[in-house]
Amino acid sequence: MSDKLSRRRYVAGTGAALTVGTLAGCSGGGDESGEADGSDGSDGSDGSDGMDGDDGSDGSDGGDSGGSAADDVPSEIDDYLSDARMYEGQIMDYTGQDEVTVAVGAGDVGFAFDPAAIRIDSSTTVVWEWTGEGGAHNVVSAENSESDFDSGNAVDEEGHTFEQSFDNTGIQLYYCTPHQGNGMLGAIEVVEA
Repeated sequence: MSDKLSRRRYVAGTGAALTVGTLAGCSGGGDESGEADGSDGSDGSDGSDGMDGDDGSDGSDGGDSGGSAADDVPSEIDDYLSDARMYEGQIMDYTGQDEVTVAVGAGDVGFAFDPAAIRIDSSTTVVWEWTGEGGAHNVVSAENSESDFDSGNAVDEEGHTFEQSFDNTGIQLYYCTPHQGNGMLGAIEVVEA
């Protein structure tokens, strides 16, 4: 097995690579600070190996991942994600994109969604893609979510996907049933396109 094994996902409409996670036991897929140089697409642009940037950001500069970090997180999302893994008090802005991918099983032990918080336009499709790390996961809307969605039984297969389009504006909160208590929580703010 290679020393550097990481999964990259091309973000729709950007042509840029987004590192979705480094497999447990392998060294980084980019520099461990999460800082991106953008030179070859293997820059660890979102720090999703569980080692976030030293500055408290997730290492994304908005260019490589197609989104940009924003500090204006709705209080409902900030409260919900207060104990979530890989949540640093920021929401990734993916407005203007038709499709956004969220890694399922991210972080150093595979108990995170990455990014944990995203902002999208109404009618955008979110694709959750399993990394194969952290055991079996699912995606289930929380009680206070604007919409109801459920990926079904927990799955541990790398590359498995679940898609959901969000037509209504509002706050979408979700979790992984087996790992909710471990902080595997996520949130989406859907805004008017």
